[in-house]
Amino acid sequence: MSISMSDRKAGLIGALAGGVAAVLVIAIAAVSGLISVGSSADARMHDYLMTHGHVLAEAMNKAQADQDEAQEAQLQASVSKLGMKPFVNPKVAFVTGPASAKTTFVEFFDYNCPHCRNSVPAVQAFYEKHRNARFALIEFPIFGADSEGAARVAVAARNQPDKYIRFHFALMSLDGEKNEATALAVAKAVGFDMQKLKVDMQRSDVERELAAAHVLGVAASLDGTPTFIVNGHAHSGEVTLKDLETMAKT
Repeated sequence: MSISMSDRKAGLIGALAGGVAAVLVIAIAAVSGLISVGSSADARMHDYLMTHGHVLAEAMNKAQADQDEAQEAQLQASVSKLGMKPFVNPKVAFVTGPASAKTTFVEFFDYNCPHCRNSVPAVQAFYEKHRNARFALIEFPIFGADSEGAARVAVAARNQPDKYIRFHFALMSLDGEKNEATALAVAKAVGFDMQKLKVDMQRSDVERELAAAHVLGVAASLDGTPTFIVNGHAHSGEVTLKDLETMAKT
């Protein structure tokens, strides 16, 4: 997923919650010196793990994979329960394309999410290839104040819809931290009416739409960005064009 490594480790603790997982926690603590090795059995476990580190690594990887699989299943179940209608609400997303389109693409993103940026070539190629599809792009700032500032500019930019897509891909493709100033600079370069954009940024609609996006994200069981939904099929994390095409066909 595209949440930070510290968050991923925090999630892993939840996966290590009983049975064999509890033994792993004890083993990790023993190897790390967090608990004393008192009995001969403890000593043997400690010595074994010290000389067979790959066993612990494999167990940790398995626990992480199981957690990822469970989270993906929860995401899909939540999306299926909600249906596609909430995700193509113009009060939550920038929506373009016909309502009768056979293909509907949704992305939750944060402009400071590196995995979102890595997915831009695939998303842009899919957009160019499926101009008759319906696209819903949802600002979902989760990386702090800079992300929130960039998102406020982006939500206001929806009021100049003919320029939004160019703005979105240009801002998302930039390296480095993005914030309100960065987003405004990109908007100016794309050709926005900057006076209108700055007035629109002060409208209460901006905060309401960002709040609505977060409520929807919680309802959909999102655990990070990017999260994609194509024709009802959900996927969290980076994608390739092949991934998106597969989701569109199934």
